[in-house]
Amino acid sequence: MTELPLIGEAVAVAADAPGARRLAGARIGVVTFPGTLDDRDASRAVRLAGGTPVELWHGDSELGDVDAVILPGGFSYGDYLRAGAIARFAPLMSRIIDAANSDAKLPVLGICNGFQLLTESHLLPGSMIKNDHLKFICRDQVLRVENNSTYWTGDYAAGQEITVPLKNQDGQYIADEKTLDALEAEGRVVFRYVGFNPNGSRRDIAGISNAAGNVVGLMPHPEHAVEVGFGPESLDGIGGSDTEGLGLFTSVLNKIVGAN
Repeated sequence: MTELPLIGEAVAVAADAPGARRLAGARIGVVTFPGTLDDRDASRAVRLAGGTPVELWHGDSELGDVDAVILPGGFSYGDYLRAGAIARFAPLMSRIIDAANSDAKLPVLGICNGFQLLTESHLLPGSMIKNDHLKFICRDQVLRVENNSTYWTGDYAAGQEITVPLKNQDGQYIADEKTLDALEAEGRVVFRYVGFNPNGSRRDIAGISNAAGNVVGLMPHPEHAVEVGFGPESLDGIGGSDTEGLGLFTSVLNKIVGAN
């Protein structure tokens, strides 16, 4: 399929920019499940950040030669049973779980339904349930970066506030108090809602990580805030928060390139 023109190419890494060739060598797998909606958006975000997206199908038996994996948003298997509960048993997920837990610490990012999938596969603790108001919500959401030492947040400043779109129905993050206390004490709360808790998530948690920091899940959608003029709070097409989601994708690329 022919790729759409880079409408937002002003924020993309230029092909002749220093290090661009090294970034392009980083291969980021984007997994598609039945019902996935935002796989193309995630791939586009990787491309705009300077990396090379690799299409992965949930039924694949091997990960192939990828340096990181994104589990994008959507409604895998219609979110029947529980969100992500069926997708967790996809053949490729066993490979992702093993690689994420291995000494190599494969970087894995779960966005929205992907975050739900990470909790169902026990790569991240806790669970997701219906929003406390029992309605689907779609809005621009301010987040605070609580931890900028993960594989996916290194290009942000600690405490930085960013605005990205949010759209969910099963977005309420819950865990028992012991788990919540451990996440706080270990610095594993990566993103927190600011100004408004859109779904009732415990302690305003919008995203968390595993202990190693290579696995991160968040409910809002950074891949929808990567292009000038096409993200939240666009300022007449001149920068601003409409590209503040791009940092997750540049962070992992820089982490991969630095490690290599």
